[in-house]
This record gives sequence, C-alpha cells and structure tokens, in this order.
Amino acid sequence: MDEMRDMTDLVALHKGDVVKGRITKIEDGQVFVDVGYKFDGVIPIGELSALRVESPSDVVQVGDEVEVRVQRINDEEGKLVLSKKAVDAEKAWERLQQLFESQETFEVQVADVVKGGLVADVGVRAFIPASLVERHFVEDFSGYKGRTLRVKVAELDRSDNKVILSQKAVLEEEYQQKKEEVLLRLQPGDIITGKVQRLTNFGAFVDVGGVDGLVHISELAWHRVEHPSEVVKEGDEVTVKVLKVDPERERVSLSIKEATPGPWSGVSERYHVGDVVTGTVRRLVSFGAFVELEPGVEGLVHISQIANRRIGTPQEVLEPGQEVRVKILDVNEEDQRISLSIREAEGDRNRRDVERYNERQGPSTGSGVTLGEMFGDLFKNRH
Repeated sequence: MDEMRDMTDLVALHKGDVVKGRITKIEDGQVFVDVGYKFDGVIPIGELSALRVESPSDVVQVGDEVEVRVQRINDEEGKLVLSKKAVDAEKAWERLQQLFESQETFEVQVADVVKGGLVADVGVRAFIPASLVERHFVEDFSGYKGRTLRVKVAELDRSDNKVILSQKAVLEEEYQQKKEEVLLRLQPGDIITGKVQRLTNFGAFVDVGGVDGLVHISELAWHRVEHPSEVVKEGDEVTVKVLKVDPERERVSLSIKEATPGPWSGVSERYHVGDVVTGTVRRLVSFGAFVELEPGVEGLVHISQIANRRIGTPQEVLEPGQEVRVKILDVNEEDQRISLSIREAEGDRNRRDVERYNERQGPSTGSGVTLGEMFGDLFKNRH
C-alpha cells in the first residue's frame, strides 16, 4: 500500500518534526501510524507514555489520531520511528507551568500505587506523596489506583523532570473556605447536630459542618462528669447548643447539656410535698447537707432537719456518699430549690412502725402503746 501511494501526496519529514497521524495497527509491543509518508511510522511501546505500560492498547486504539515527533528516519531501511511521549511531554510542561503559577485545581487519574505515594500521567510522570493525598492519615492506598483526584501542582522542576502534585492542598483550601462560611453562619443559641471527632481530658470536639467545636467537660451533662467517655464516644451523633463563636480565632464553644431538658425541668411533677424518698449525701456544709435525689437534682437538708437531737455540725451524723431517707418539705422548680428533712422522714417511719406493732398486738391492747413502750417490749422479747 505504501509503494502505491501517489508521490505527490507524500509529506516531507525530518528528524524532530511534529506531525499528526492515525493508528493503523497494534502488534508486538509497537504501534503503526500513518502520518502521510511513503510508509507507516512505528511508535515503540516505550515512546507511548511517560509511564510504563504493559500493552500499547492500554494507551491507544486503532483509528485514534495522535500527534507524534519524528525520532529517526531511514528511507533505505524503510524505518520511521516516532514518539508520542515526547510531544505529550512538551505540551505537558507548558501546561504544568501555567497550572503551577495559577495554582489552579485540575483532575488526574491515579495510574499506579508505589512506595511512598501515587503516580499519575499528566503528559509526564507526576508523583503524589502519601502525605499530600488526604488531610487525614491513610494507611493503605491500594484502593486509589484508577481513582480520579483533584490536585494542584505543589512542585515543578523541568530540569530534574520533577512534578509533585497535592490533593491535600485542594482539600485544605475547601476546608478553610467551608470553615469560614460555617463560622459566619453559626450564632449563639443555635441548636444543631454534629459528630464527635475526638475526646480529651477536658472535653469533646464535635464537627458541626466542617468546624470542630469544643464541648467542655462541664457542658457534657447536667451531672458531674469525671471523663468525657462517660457520656459520649468518637463517632456519636449529638445535638448541641452553640454557646460562643469566635471567627477570628476559629473557635466555637458548644454545650450538649444545654441542648437537652435540664434535670430540674418537670421536677415539681416528680416530687411533691410530703413524699418520702431516698437520696445520697453529696456535700456537707456548715448549715446542712445537700442530698442528690437524681443526677443533677439536689435538695438541702437544713442542719435543724438532720436529727431529732441538737447537733453542732452535719458531720456528726452524716458523711458524703451516705444513702438517706428524706421527706420533701418544699419544691421550687423555678429557683431550683428543694427543702428536705431527714428528721421528719425518720419520724414518719417510726410512727408507721408503732402502727404496725399495734395492729399485730390485736384488740386486747386497748388503746395501743406508745413508741417507748413498743421498744421496751421489743427489748424484753430479745432477752
């Protein structure tokens, strides 16, 4: 076919010329290209791509139009050696220089996973170090081959044939932009949802749409918390209230407890004057004892209501952690105050003991016995 071509239609070729052609055949690790010369040129597999390829068909197909550079020409031997890689590289360096200067984001496909990072073909071999792939640490990159990434040119050195790309730079830029938008949008008092990212001794960091806000340990729950892990764990979806926003310092203060009904909400429906309940002594002060009825709800037993006898300090009778029975004297939900009495609770119990004792003795006891008589009988029975 080449010999039958009209000589007037043939192009004149010289080493270094860049011409367009169409692929006519792929075989034996090489590609045949019709560039309008008296015989087809050949692109060796090593001149197809900046990266190593297993088969020419991984890069081109029969019928594809390609732009190539004449590497060697020998009419006597009928050899025309071409390079697609050389033309791609020349164009690539020009484009990469523009992208590097403008810091424009563009897409690349990961061609291979190698030690220390990823490799992409951008007309020349480009490397994405492991540290520049994501904002977070990645242990295994095996799933990245074939993926399309959005990157920026991080480093460029044509003399050293060095191209370093970064997807992390793109992600960081987007993260900062999103953070600024969120910081401007958030307002104190907002009730929003977020995800717990990490725990520290002093609180929990919660992602609220691109910004990590801090829930201080004192804002995790209405009751006392020794460590955040008692209330939340990493990955939990939580509802929080925005307490404070500082866009300049990029800080957001959040509260989980303020986003939930307080323990005092509805307390007047749960506790009524005259009720006798069990609580735990939490604090002793000079004027009385604070008794916890439920997490976050404490009532005061005034020193005069601790015992039937006169005492100098609550410590004479009580100690922190002690479980006690108390009678509700007063409930003030609005001011979050409950007045309690250990003395009256014990008095009520003693009176009930007398009533039950009299019931067991039957009608023959007449009008019944006094509290002192009851305990006297019990004492005699034990002897």
